Amino acid sequence: MKKFEPRPGFVVQAFRFALDPNMTQDAALRSHCGAARVAYNWAVSWVAASWWQRRAEESYGIPEDCLTPWRPWSLPALRKEFNQAKKTDPRFVGWWENSKEAYNTGLAGAAAALDNYAKSKRGQRKGKRVGLPRRKSKHRARLACRFTTGTIRIEPDRRHVTLPRLGTIRTHENTRKLQRRLANGTAHILSATVRSERGRWFVSFQAEIQRVTSVPARPDVAVGVDLGIKHLAVIADSQGEVRFEPNPAHLDGALKKLWRLSRQVSRRQGPDRRTGQRPSKRWVEANAACNRVHHRVANLRMDAIHKLTTTIAAEYGHGVVEDLNVAGMLKNRRLARKIVDAGFGEIRRQLTYKTGWTGGLLHIADRWYPSSKTCSDCGHVKAKLPLHVRAFHCDFCPLVMDRDENAARNLAALAAAGMTGTGVAGDPDAQASNDRGADQKTRATRPSRKAGPGRAGGAIPRQRKEAVHRHQDTEALTLW
Repeated sequence: MKKFEPRPGFVVQAFRFALDPNMTQDAALRSHCGAARVAYNWAVSWVAASWWQRRAEESYGIPEDCLTPWRPWSLPALRKEFNQAKKTDPRFVGWWENSKEAYNTGLAGAAAALDNYAKSKRGQRKGKRVGLPRRKSKHRARLACRFTTGTIRIEPDRRHVTLPRLGTIRTHENTRKLQRRLANGTAHILSATVRSERGRWFVSFQAEIQRVTSVPARPDVAVGVDLGIKHLAVIADSQGEVRFEPNPAHLDGALKKLWRLSRQVSRRQGPDRRTGQRPSKRWVEANAACNRVHHRVANLRMDAIHKLTTTIAAEYGHGVVEDLNVAGMLKNRRLARKIVDAGFGEIRRQLTYKTGWTGGLLHIADRWYPSSKTCSDCGHVKAKLPLHVRAFHCDFCPLVMDRDENAARNLAALAAAGMTGTGVAGDPDAQASNDRGADQKTRATRPSRKAGPGRAGGAIPRQRKEAVHRHQDTEALTLW
């Protein structure tokens, strides 16, 4: 399916508003989201049934040309089959009062999930390997539904929105930031998505808006942003100015209250799906109080990240951030909670699109660029710099500096030099020394203890086999 491309001078932006539905509207919202879940489960089961049937037939020795044909999982094919099945399947009798967009939401999600699985099997998809899509549980699935056609508008009073089949729903906040653009003709609504998050309903309007090209306050100044835990960000620019953004650590401030509320929840009678036990009213109240604290922490974290990224994007014309391996950093059990609370990935995501809005450029430094190990004065690269050493002491010059500030200065010099890989902050034309362990891991595999010729200590490196990725067509997909 061809991806939507905005018109020249326009960008696609989402506007999110909290809703205040009444009891009838709340039930209708849940019904639409349930219909999307039912359609998703039907599509996944319908496609996977042919895969399992082919697997069983292959075990019986049936030849390839006589096996059950593959069922397509494209969105048009799923729509066609679902329109036939819903007329005879008794499972869909109770869902007719919902909009057709609810079923289309589930079918589109199933088509995307199956396509990601197929591409992952063929080796055409980056990232972690994707498994076979599974059915969504009624109790654990996230409530969401997307509308692309029908009556989707923001009312002129700026306090109500209208959605297909759901009617007019009051918003918790004013919608003027989008309604003004719609009235001026500088915005056009593409779709609307309702979602239940953090104990309340939200609606997100995806709109094509006309954005005036802006210029950063200091377009010729480059900035390096070093993310950390002690300081959320150390910002150093090419003119020598350094700022330390403190880490709010919202979760740490709420831990004491969370521990107390969690003890209350654990001491009360909760739900048990195995025995059919229903939660007590006191458990529901305690669990809601605990969730409110989590929601408040998440909102405060997002607010702080938005303010930080907006300030950086609006001030500097060029910036560099590190390509952090956040998933690997979370394996450190002593720092995992603080790393998650900082939101490194969200900061990079917001900087990426906000610098595009302001006309700036954001570069991603190579993951193995030794920003912390490189001296920002003379360019010498240390071989080792443990995490517990918080001050950088250069071995070739008298520089003594906080390691985060030193890393930020190196990233700022990298931005000023127009590089995204290796380089030295003090001299952009100089090359970093290739000391062992300075630019990447010192050892890929554990050395053998057995003595052998040709190496000191008798260690023989383990030979790695090259991974062979065989192209797999649709007919070659398997379930294991």
